[in-house]
Amino acid sequence: NRDFLRSSFNTARKHRGLSELDPIEFLEVIKSKLDIVKMEQTFLNRCVNEGFSGGEKKRNEILQMALLEPWVSILDETDSGLDIDALRVVASGVNKLLTSETSIVLITHYQRLLDYIIPSYVHVMRDGRIVKTGSKELALELEK
Repeated sequence: NRDFLRSSFNTARKHRGLSELDPIEFLEVIKSKLDIVKMEQTFLNRCVNEGFSGGEKKRNEILQMALLEPWVSILDETDSGLDIDALRVVASGVNKLLTSETSIVLITHYQRLLDYIIPSYVHVMRDGRIVKTGSKELALELEK
């Protein structure tokens, strides 16, 4: 997992015109990012998602987001298979990474995630088309 993350991180840095970080420098960067998703440093020693629970996989995805700092992230069914504690950790990580300069397209079938991540807009899709747009209240209305 550490090699995958460092390779991805350095590729993003290179794309931005920055120099690559060596393993020691990268370790310092990733330590602070691990705190965002409440992951232990031992996760870095495992293969990517090997033996990870559903919550650990999702937290690893948010860790990747924290490292790569994309302008746009697409999170598809981020709440799928998460217990309430893991959902809170993942949502907290997403909220910490959302800035005025980043956007997240969050795809979910359930309103529960939106109790922790407050959307700017809610879009309802049917047959691949947006059929309705509104605020968080639209998601609450649909849940009924």
